[in-house]
Amino acid sequence: MSSKADSNTILAENKVLILYILNKLNKDIRQDDLFQIITSINEINYFYFKQVLTDLIDSKLVGSYTKEEEQVVRITTDGKNNFTLTQNILPGIMKLKADNIFEKEFHLIEQESSVIAEFIPKSENDYTIKCKIVENNETIFEVQTFAGSRDRAKRIVDNWNENANTIYPKILDILLNN
Repeated sequence: MSSKADSNTILAENKVLILYILNKLNKDIRQDDLFQIITSINEINYFYFKQVLTDLIDSKLVGSYTKEEEQVVRITTDGKNNFTLTQNILPGIMKLKADNIFEKEFHLIEQESSVIAEFIPKSENDYTIKCKIVENNETIFEVQTFAGSRDRAKRIVDNWNENANTIYPKILDILLNN
């Protein structure tokens, strides 16, 4: 078998693997989270992953759009139909590994993406901080504030990431208190 045939087989397997995961998920997922799942099943580099994903998007098998300021993807109806026709390309061992890792990784991703904090520098002494809680790809709580230094902004972000589960109920109590 020539190396061109080998690379075509690998490309096809990776496309079907992405469709397999997206079909199993059947909802929006951040591109970076999808990469995290795919690379833990079949080690590929980020640029190759983006190339394969772009091919799937260009072919209208995967939809891509911005949601909550993040790039998310989702399998399309054409993608589901194509997956049904091509799923036998995926080696059984890769499918088994995908099933095992999917459960573990997806649970971690859902936990991780539920608490989000970031800071955006406006100038050297002006930072905007956004702290969010997201469940099922919907923002259920978001607060935005400002900090006068990078250090203060980072402390707020780190504190939110570590303590959102106690901070959020306190803020709700304050908001609900008469």
